[in-house]
Amino acid sequence: MKKMNKKRYNEKYEEGSNLIWPSEEEDQITRKFYRDLSHLAKNIEGKIIKKKSNFIKQIIIKVLGK
Repeated sequence: MKKMNKKRYNEKYEEGSNLIWPSEEEDQITRKFYRDLSHLAKNIEGKIIKKKSNFIKQIIIKVLGK
């Protein structure tokens, strides 16, 4: 994979608004941050669901006496 290192650049529109696009390096860092954040959220969510299901299983076992 060829690593491109473009600098930030401005894009001007007729309406008068300007956009500043990130450099390739900034874009990669931002994408990695959000990917890591997504994986972390999925892991936390999975652990919470697992704890809840284990708790429910324990209640059922106690009630049914198995």
